[in-house]
Order: sequence, then structure tokens, then C-alpha cells
Amino acid sequence: MAAVKMYSTGVCPFCIMAERLLHSKGVREITKIRVDLEPAKRTEMVEHTGRRTVPQIYIGDTHIGGYQELAALDHAGKLDELLRA
Repeated sequence: MAAVKMYSTGVCPFCIMAERLLHSKGVREITKIRVDLEPAKRTEMVEHTGRRTVPQIYIGDTHIGGYQELAALDHAGKLDELLRA
């Protein structure tokens, strides 16, 4: 299974929903980077993704985007394939 990394905060409902969706797909480990605890990581996130909102999700080296993009991939039947890569 591909490595999953997620920029998040401790109070983000979309982060929680993304985590639940990924767990339902069999993802057991998500590397969470808490931008609320480490402000420098928020700067890193914006530089890498061009986005200021969380979650920002990577599957392997591929930037997925946020929860809505993750859910859209799932609905299109493409999330399982990405996770297996």
C-alpha cells in the first residue's frame, strides 16, 4: 500500500473525514503533519501545494488535494488504484 501523508490540524472535521475514508480503504498508517502545532509546517504545506486549507493529502508522491478531491477519487473508482501503487 502506498504511503499516505496528510497536513492537518487537531480540530478539522474534513481531516477526520479524510482519515476515516482512508481507514475504510485499508490504510493503517497516515503520516499526519499538524500545521496548528508547527507553524513552519503550514508554510511548507503552502509552498508545496499552493493551498492554505487542510487537509492536504499525498498518496505516495501524488498530491491529491483535500477531502473533497479524495472523496471524488473514491466515487470515480480511482482511489483504490492509487493506494495500491
